[in-house]
Order: sequence, then structure tokens, then C-alpha cells
Amino acid sequence: MPLLIGPLAHPLLRARLAPQAVEAGTVAGRLRGGGMAGIAARGWPMLEPGQGALPVWRTDWTPALRRYAAIFALQLQERDGQELLGLGEPAEDAPEWQPDLAAAIAGRLLDLPKDRSAEAVRRRLPMIATWVASRLRAEAENPGLPHVGPDGSPRARIRSVAEPYAAYFSVEEIRLEQRRNDGGWTGPLLRAVFVSGDATVVLPWDPQRDRVMLIDQLRAGPLARGDAQPWLYETVAGRIDAGETPEQAALREAVEETGIAISRLIPAPHNYPSPGAVAEYLYLYLGIADLPDGSAGLGGLASEDEDIRAHLLPRAELTRMALAGEIRNGPLLNLTLWLELRHAAIREELAAGGSGLPPSGAGV
Repeated sequence: MPLLIGPLAHPLLRARLAPQAVEAGTVAGRLRGGGMAGIAARGWPMLEPGQGALPVWRTDWTPALRRYAAIFALQLQERDGQELLGLGEPAEDAPEWQPDLAAAIAGRLLDLPKDRSAEAVRRRLPMIATWVASRLRAEAENPGLPHVGPDGSPRARIRSVAEPYAAYFSVEEIRLEQRRNDGGWTGPLLRAVFVSGDATVVLPWDPQRDRVMLIDQLRAGPLARGDAQPWLYETVAGRIDAGETPEQAALREAVEETGIAISRLIPAPHNYPSPGAVAEYLYLYLGIADLPDGSAGLGGLASEDEDIRAHLLPRAELTRMALAGEIRNGPLLNLTLWLELRHAAIREELAAGGSGLPPSGAGV
């Protein structure tokens, strides 16, 4: 019988994986790392010698615990004749552990079809965690907007959710019923949704030189549509990894894609770019940056096969391009027109010493 230790012994994970577990004393030592336990494949803590007593919980192997351990490749580790489960190789520079997120991911993993191999699920862990974090973020941002009508009855009823396609991104099939505006209910509806998770978008702007930095890279969407020019001018952008905030993702993506540092983030209107079929929410920011001549070059992560070229452009020229229909990337078009309306007020705020930084949010 294994002994659960560290994050795996947390009440939220125990409740999902081994609710019958019982307290079994303590183990001497201390844990190092573990900030990404249950969130990334490599994120579990390491047990090191040292002062301290770590509580452990004894349990039988439940089907849920066995499946979960296989997905994360957790192995029993023997210490003083006891078999411990919940230890591994810590992730580097891991943030503070988020048990709510880890428990939600566990629930999602256990809901996946059992015929998917643990190895296949493990390969998709980054995107699964990103999607779960996106759902938690949506719930936290709209706590006062229940899906109910004026009389308190529900406006929509989800009957089932299936996932017929799952690779890097996935597709969900949702069977639902919707309450009509006349008070009646529809029959069963089937809706397919492209699932990618939330993303952050940032337009670097140098208010002193009044210039912006754009990037271009090959985009699969225009290519699949048959567009002869699938290299689009666009903003810095990327997925919000599980465990980080939209603001942290914006700063990280700016460095990865362009090599520049953003000194301040100013939030622009966030939005759903295509809510009819795409479950993606975009967090838009203006990024205050120093953009001297020669700061535009090549960027992107080789590990993600990114091939990105940066461009410096006067803000007025960007506005002209937007009004002339030469900007075909939606988030860039939104930020361009928003900046044209707001640049004078933003300059005044910056001159007055305003930080421009939004409140820090929970890192889901």
C-alpha cells in the first residue's frame, strides 16, 4: 500500500484520487520543489534529508490513483522500508503550488476516455492544463453572472461533452439545450468548439519615438484557407501557460518572440475573437518599451519551431495601414484603433507617473 506524500497528500487531490486514504504518521525530511505538481509532467517535489516531519497518508491503489500515477509517470520511492508516492523531479523556477488548479486538472484527466494511453495523455498535459486554467480563470472573472434567467431558472443545460479530436489543440462536442427568448426550450443542440485555451496579446509601443514593433510569421489558418500571403503582420502573442497570469505571459512572450523587455503593461479591452466556434479568450495589452533603431530582428523559440521577424513602424503608419484595410490580424487591428484613440491619454498618464500595470491576478 503506497503512502501519499507532499502535494499528492493534499486534501483536494486525495478526495479525487484516494478518498479512503488514512493518516499514517510522518516521514522525516523536507521537500524541494513541487510548484508544478499535478500541473506539468515534471513538477513533483524531491524528498531531501533535513529537519522536519512530513505527513503521509496510506491508501489502496484505486483505479483513479493508478490512472493518475501512470499519466504523470509517478513511481513508488522507498524510504526506510516505506513506499512513498508523490515524489519526482522538480521543475526549475517553479511558482508557488496551486492546489485548486492541480485538483481541477486531476478531474479533467480522469474524465478523459480510458482507452487513451497514459503516454498519449501525458504528451498533451501542457494543453490540457492550459485549458483547465482557462476555465478556472473564466469562473473567477465572472462570479456574479450565473447562467440563469430573470426567474432564476437556467438559460442553458449542458447534457454531455465529448472530445472527438485531441492533438495539440482539441475539439469538444457539446450537447445542450437552450432556453429561448420567448421562454420555451430548444430541442437537443450539438455544437462543436475548437479548444485552444486563453492567450495573451501585447503590442510594444515606444511613446518617446512614437513607434511600435510588429512581428510576422507563417500562420496555418490563412495557409489552409488558400491565402497567397499567410505571413501576417501581428502582435506579440502566445498561450497563457497553466500556473502563470496573463500579465506574466505577455512579458514572457515579448522576450521569447522579440528579445525586448516590456517595462509596463496597459490593459486594452479583452475579448473573444470568434465566440461562435472557438473557445479562446484574448487578453490584450499595450506594452511600453524602448524601441531604438536596430532593436528589430529575428526571434522565436527553436523548441516550438517559431520563425519570427520583428519590424519597427511609426504609430501613425500603423494607423494608416489599419484604416486602409492592410492589417488583417484581428488582435492587431483592435489594438491599433484602440491606441489611436487612447495614445494622448496614455501619454498623460505616463507623464504623471502612473504605473500602467493592471492588478495582479491569480496565476491559473
